[in-house]
Amino acid sequence: MFGRLLIANRAEIAVRITRACRELGIEAVAIYADGEENAPHVRLADDAYRVPSDAVVPYLDIDAIVGVAVRAGAAAVHPGYGFLSEHAEFAEACGAAGLIFVGPGPAAIRAMGDKIEARRLAARAGLPVVAGSEAGIESVAAASAWADQYGYPVAIKAAGGGGGRGFRVARNAGEIEAAFTGAAGEASRSFANPIVYIERYLERPRHVEVQILADDFGRVAVLGDRDCSIQRRHQKLIEEAPAPGLAPEVRARMAEASVALARGVNYRSAGTLEFLVNPDGSFSFLEMNTRIQVEHPVTEMITGVDIVKEQLRIAAGQPLSFRDEDVLPRGHAIECRINAEDAGRGFAPAPGTVERYREPGGFGVRVDNAMEPGGGVSAAYDSMIAKLIAWGRDRDEAIARMRRALAEYEITGVATTIPFHRLVMAD
Repeated sequence: MFGRLLIANRAEIAVRITRACRELGIEAVAIYADGEENAPHVRLADDAYRVPSDAVVPYLDIDAIVGVAVRAGAAAVHPGYGFLSEHAEFAEACGAAGLIFVGPGPAAIRAMGDKIEARRLAARAGLPVVAGSEAGIESVAAASAWADQYGYPVAIKAAGGGGGRGFRVARNAGEIEAAFTGAAGEASRSFANPIVYIERYLERPRHVEVQILADDFGRVAVLGDRDCSIQRRHQKLIEEAPAPGLAPEVRARMAEASVALARGVNYRSAGTLEFLVNPDGSFSFLEMNTRIQVEHPVTEMITGVDIVKEQLRIAAGQPLSFRDEDVLPRGHAIECRINAEDAGRGFAPAPGTVERYREPGGFGVRVDNAMEPGGGVSAAYDSMIAKLIAWGRDRDEAIARMRRALAEYEITGVATTIPFHRLVMAD
């Protein structure tokens, strides 16, 4: 196992990785931008360095971060989620500098990061995919012609990104131009890649994903599935594991499909395959995320497997620390993302200073966060304050426990999604 690791991220996920490092005896090195010198993720780490960058978002400056890692004497880099976590160029830069990248290889990141190529590889591995273009759509006319042939509604999506950005829906011919220009424009701004593709848009499917871990010894382990259907602007708000109501044969086919695609791209590390599931149980491949997911705690809660520690072991050249027969999902877990957003105003971001902060506790309750009284929610970054996770012996108990935890959670100074979550859990 390597002795020192740089965490190329901030806030909650940086804290999460630091804690995993501490349990494995690894020194954790934090990075920070101007104004974050005393942030919780910085104070918790064993060492910390300012990112020497004039970039608007320093956490996206590959050269600066790699330079800090080398200067700090780190042997490895964990990208967390978001920022550079799915940038093949970052993984390559780490390798060129003699650093271990905690994640899959650049080829797998590049293949799955290009959503058009990912669809091709998924189809080649035998996974069902939604009808869509086989290449980028270059004009409104081309998008219109495809939609006329295959039917509305259609989704126009960024080829080089995800997370709900660069995604627009056209339900008829009158909406196609706005959808195309909106998706291409946002794709260019968010991912520096204006290429978009088009596919049939499925109305109200379930969004189900499968968690895998793959090592360098030929094992691809499936840690079960999660339902992530409750979203806003195509970004998740509530996740639960296992996905409720799936027929056993559907669950098994999704797991088999996930292993097939992972093997097809020689995948290693943690990865998540996302599917759209129809009421009849049929499903289609959506995308593969080549990183740790925000919602990984619900899977940890029902399997007892620490996914971040497994990532670190894999990166160090070690095999998975558990046997497949030991992964027996137990109970049910639900995660609510506590964001600084006003649900009554269309989930508008609500940056500001948190005045009072009091977390819930008790049996079966977990809070992953990097917040404290007086802490700030910056408009420059994601609005998430914390992740609240509740485990129960069954789904009803998990919901009841989440209701209780949400009632105890107190945050003042900024609007949050807590009232929204309370309403959902009461329904």
